[in-house]
Amino acid sequence: MEPECGFNTGLLHGRTARGYGQREILPPISQVTAFCYENMEELEKVFAHKSMGYAYTRIGNPTLAAFEQKINELEGGIGAISCSSGMSAISSALLSICQSGDEIIAGRGLYGGTIDLFRDLEKLGIHTVFADVLDGASVRRLTTEKTRAVFGEVISNPSLNVLDIREVAEAAHEAEVPLIVDSTTATPYITRPFIYGADIVIHSTSKYINGGGNAIGGIIVDSGRFKWDFEKHTALAGHKKFGKMAFLLRLRTDLWENLGGCMAPMNAFLSYTGLDTLGLRMEKICANADALAHALEKEKDIKVNYLTLPSHPYHSYVESQLGGYGGGILTISAGSKERAFKIINLLKYALIASNIGDMRTLVIHPASTLYIHSDAEETRAAGVYDDTIRVSLGIEDAEDIIEDFTSAVRESR
Repeated sequence: MEPECGFNTGLLHGRTARGYGQREILPPISQVTAFCYENMEELEKVFAHKSMGYAYTRIGNPTLAAFEQKINELEGGIGAISCSSGMSAISSALLSICQSGDEIIAGRGLYGGTIDLFRDLEKLGIHTVFADVLDGASVRRLTTEKTRAVFGEVISNPSLNVLDIREVAEAAHEAEVPLIVDSTTATPYITRPFIYGADIVIHSTSKYINGGGNAIGGIIVDSGRFKWDFEKHTALAGHKKFGKMAFLLRLRTDLWENLGGCMAPMNAFLSYTGLDTLGLRMEKICANADALAHALEKEKDIKVNYLTLPSHPYHSYVESQLGGYGGGILTISAGSKERAFKIINLLKYALIASNIGDMRTLVIHPASTLYIHSDAEETRAAGVYDDTIRVSLGIEDAEDIIEDFTSAVRESR
């Protein structure tokens, strides 16, 4: 982000929003499989990484590059790599660092899909050690000689626990391992984790970054600040000569390229254009979530979970780490599964759908959907119970959404 301008101005006029070949105001969509060259000598150099250029979209594409550069500028990293989904981003990042016999430390209250991924990593010999609460003390207690990374969510979905990035980063760095954070629910508008010491940031761009619910994607951003010990992180040893760029080069030329988890050019374009309104959307989304949470708090027979409520255990982080915002998600405890379903089914404007970060308000019963494969311990750690309703606020008029939910709650009694 250019330091002399604000967030929204930087989105539209930052360094990466300029300089397209034919003076376009947006990056062209390079909807191609491969790129042709005048002679084999040129193409050979590109494949050997001795010359700049694009050869095959699975390896690189100018539309993807434009999107990557824009996110990297927002987060303040040294480079970014876009992926086919948020889960592809998490798996590619971890597999670039870890190999069989290595361990990851993570908090228990993770998104259900991430928990499922860690189960699959077990089959590859990569073990995850879970902390009930991911903080500096738990990282120090759980670190072993096999630990290669610490993984956490900035704002967990849907429990709404907040990671103390500075504290956990300090403990991770004492163990000489990187802190990798999923900042999907926070977005670069609410917080920039590198400021607090995180080393690698991941987003599911399908959510708030895209904003329109029309393109799946993920992205990995490297701060370039972590000092890799190549004897410890042997998965990166082959890229030692690249120094602080070792992780990005290992990721792009090995895992990302070989596993084929690239983003589609059209999805990169849709996400790039969606990103232009991130600041405006997040301002409205957070305001709507705050207004709805305070309105529902007055209803005596339900419980509301949202970060800006003074009673929330992580309320202090709203100012200290989240720029005064509580994010776009809140949860409601309805008292029973039957009543949760009834409230959801009575809503007029909120759509029953499994995404978050859309411009439309979305609602779901996570226990019977997103956490259907999780055991009781995992669902409790994620703040998911039979009566839990998750709400992802959109940009509708707050008065209409408040009326929609309060009416549904009252009619469900």
